Amino acid sequence: MSDLYKQSGVSIDDGNAVVANIKDVVAKTHSSSVLVGIGSFGALYDLSEVLKKYKNPVLVQSVDGVGTKLMVAKMANDYSKVGADIVNHSANDIVCMGAEPLTFLDYVAHEKLEKDVMNEIIRGMADACVEGKISLIGGETAEMPGVYVKGEHDIAGAITGVVEREKIITGEKIEVGDAVIGLSSSGLHTNGYSLARKAFFDIGKFGVNDTPEGLDGTVGEVLLRAHLNYSPAVLNLISQNIQINGIAHLTGGGFVENIPRILPKNVNVKINKGSWPVLPVFSTIARIANVSEDECYRAFNMGIGMILVVPQSEKARVLEILSSEQKFKAYEIGEIISGNGVVVF
Repeated sequence: MSDLYKQSGVSIDDGNAVVANIKDVVAKTHSSSVLVGIGSFGALYDLSEVLKKYKNPVLVQSVDGVGTKLMVAKMANDYSKVGADIVNHSANDIVCMGAEPLTFLDYVAHEKLEKDVMNEIIRGMADACVEGKISLIGGETAEMPGVYVKGEHDIAGAITGVVEREKIITGEKIEVGDAVIGLSSSGLHTNGYSLARKAFFDIGKFGVNDTPEGLDGTVGEVLLRAHLNYSPAVLNLISQNIQINGIAHLTGGGFVENIPRILPKNVNVKINKGSWPVLPVFSTIARIANVSEDECYRAFNMGIGMILVVPQSEKARVLEILSSEQKFKAYEIGEIISGNGVVVF
């Protein structure tokens, strides 16, 4: 029966081999709250120690996928960073509410399981979980010929975090005069890849190993740079009792669509273009595909992966603390003004 199953496109033996190879890697992400390793029917996470730090704990959860960045990974045959992408993206989403991440569950699907690819993806996830102090407590590896196109993969994940109810950050405290601090990105992160692929591969006719004029690396290198995780830095600010009135993760929709999600209806965010360096990848895409500047700010993060809205009285302290960060830089990029809940430039 197993031979017939394998002939149909699914190998149970390969799946077991992958689990055996990644068990030790995944175990390195586990805190003392994790009660079982991967391979059981469900993950067990003991909340008793974690919740001692909270009076009124609230769980914050999010789920997302890597998206069409996986198409570039396939072209470059480089899956080393896409696992980190989904972990870091998810941690950023929940820290927008002020949440400390606890656990991550992954879902990796294939047309046909490729052990080396799977190991590369999970190792990337595990490294990101260690860095972000997140327990990778399990997930699902699916081999589904006929559902996925030959050679294709899909990666998604769900994160769970916790925040003190009184300290949930929603944006409702944002007021006129607040400063907007931008945290620099490493590139597209996990958004805008349909437009980027059209620009580089369809219009520009470039390959992943080509270096178009103005780009600071090959197409593959630049497009596969890992999504940064701002969660540890933001949680450090919160731990020092810095008042943060709002946080926005600049994902699909860029500045124009993401920042209004946290704005009260009586204010606008005024963003000062030129107050941070726009990364070469964005200007290169705009030039190749003739994308307008307005559309770029709606599709991409333009070099800013997250914004923090803080009172003017906290601005200097925030910038000073963030100046020690090694992976990103912080810039004052705007302010809150009277308005009707939109972004103005």
